[in-house]
Amino acid sequence: MKKDLLCLLDLETEDFESLFEKALTLKKRHKRGIFDKNLAGKTLGLIFDKKSTRTRVAFETAMMQLGGNSIYMSTQETQISRNEPAKDTARVLSRYIDCLSMRTFDHSLVQEFAAHSTIPVINALTDFYHPCQVLSDIMTVIEKKGGYKDRKIVWVGDGNNVAASWINAAAVLDLDLVVACPEKHAVSADIIEKASAFGGRRAQFTDDPVSAVKDADVVYTDVWASMGQEGTLEEKLADFDGFQVNAELLSKARDDVMVMHCLPAHRGEEIAEEILEARNAVIWDQADNKRHMDKAILEALIQETGN
Repeated sequence: MKKDLLCLLDLETEDFESLFEKALTLKKRHKRGIFDKNLAGKTLGLIFDKKSTRTRVAFETAMMQLGGNSIYMSTQETQISRNEPAKDTARVLSRYIDCLSMRTFDHSLVQEFAAHSTIPVINALTDFYHPCQVLSDIMTVIEKKGGYKDRKIVWVGDGNNVAASWINAAAVLDLDLVVACPEKHAVSADIIEKASAFGGRRAQFTDDPVSAVKDADVVYTDVWASMGQEGTLEEKLADFDGFQVNAELLSKARDDVMVMHCLPAHRGEEIAEEILEARNAVIWDQADNKRHMDKAILEALIQETGN
């Protein structure tokens, strides 16, 4: 049976746990020089509207290390750019490839592809959600903190697609999550409402980063202007006064607080240079874990579909 990954609300708790276990196992095996080829003969397609470093390379190396192949397609290089309907492209690609990963602006485009594909469709980032990123982030929390339960995780910054995916994860996994955003840049009410319907512990929301990070085990931030919104940064800067993750803010958290950032980082804006380079910043491990989590996602979706 085909299963897509468009949003973390698509997953059950058991799905999360299975992906974490699989990703951590694959990472350990890779470090020991054991290369699993469970997707030999399979092909991943990548349709990207947005520029990418980590997401593209993580998916391509994940597929290669599992024995498969990948085909990268910029939207401008496909017939989509000439107004071919998404449903037509989806039906054709379903005949050629075994899985499709999409990185685009409009979340409804990914949904349309999924609705008309007979292969799994993965949201590799839209303006609404970034599910694969948060799966690898929670994997990192498990790896570094021994688990995610009873760990206070605090988001500090813009209410963007990564924040939205953290809220979705909290709803399913019952995470202790606090989201601190300036009032003008909070997560949309619609996203919060959809997550709240899942009945898990409701994330807490505040516009006070200082109170938010009190006793935090993990503090997470991201750029203040997401991709495609860079022109709004100057007018946003005043709104984010006090939201920089720096030594002063982290002094309110636990002594062993772990700092996370999904990259790319704007040093001196949302995060201080010395914090980005500090020993308790696990940012580079996060980036590495994207590859191993992508392996787990690809293996699970492709093998479950049975293509």
